Amino acid sequence: MTAEAVPALEIFEETANERLKRTFSSWFWGSMIAATVVHFSTFAFWPELTAEDFSFTSEELEAIELPPEIEIPPPPQQISRPATPVMAAADIDEDITIAPTTFEENPVEDLPPPPEDPGNDLSAAPTFTPFTVAPTIQNRTEVVRAMEREYPPLLRDAGIGGTARVYFFIDENGRVQDYRIDQSSGHQALDAAALAVADVYRFTAALNRDKKVPVWVSFAITFQVR
Repeated sequence: MTAEAVPALEIFEETANERLKRTFSSWFWGSMIAATVVHFSTFAFWPELTAEDFSFTSEELEAIELPPEIEIPPPPQQISRPATPVMAAADIDEDITIAPTTFEENPVEDLPPPPEDPGNDLSAAPTFTPFTVAPTIQNRTEVVRAMEREYPPLLRDAGIGGTARVYFFIDENGRVQDYRIDQSSGHQALDAAALAVADVYRFTAALNRDKKVPVWVSFAITFQVR
């Protein structure tokens, strides 16, 4: 080997940036060509679009006759206020006396008779009658048997019951002189049965203080299945 210097071998390694710069042109134009092909292929094979018919027909407008204009009457005239009362001047004699009433000037035989008692019939219709001691039932056992006897079989077998209130007119001796329906049970058959049972009732006489008086009282008669 001679003494002359041997040139050294230079080795260069290509970087990723340099590779990108070297292949950029081919990648760019390749992607542009691919995008163009895909674009035209999409339009070539895309189904044909048609617009639907959205046309419409308008109905003929119908003219409406307006009602005649109403004339509003003018407001009523204001009522005039009443005149202020004026006290009239009058001369009154302060020495006014009324003659005393005496039996000498009005004898008893000349007086009008006292008003007669109209004598209202208490038993004619139910009415308020004052009393201090109410009448009581004397024959409850007989009343219960009558209720069992008069209970309509059809209603009893069907389990239908009800309550009817009955007015009783009781005289001074406690005897029932009259009876009638006060409040219906809602069933005509039960009302008729209640009136049949009412004929069995016996009462004590009502008292107004220490005097026996005739009275109207109301009692409930209930029919029920036990």
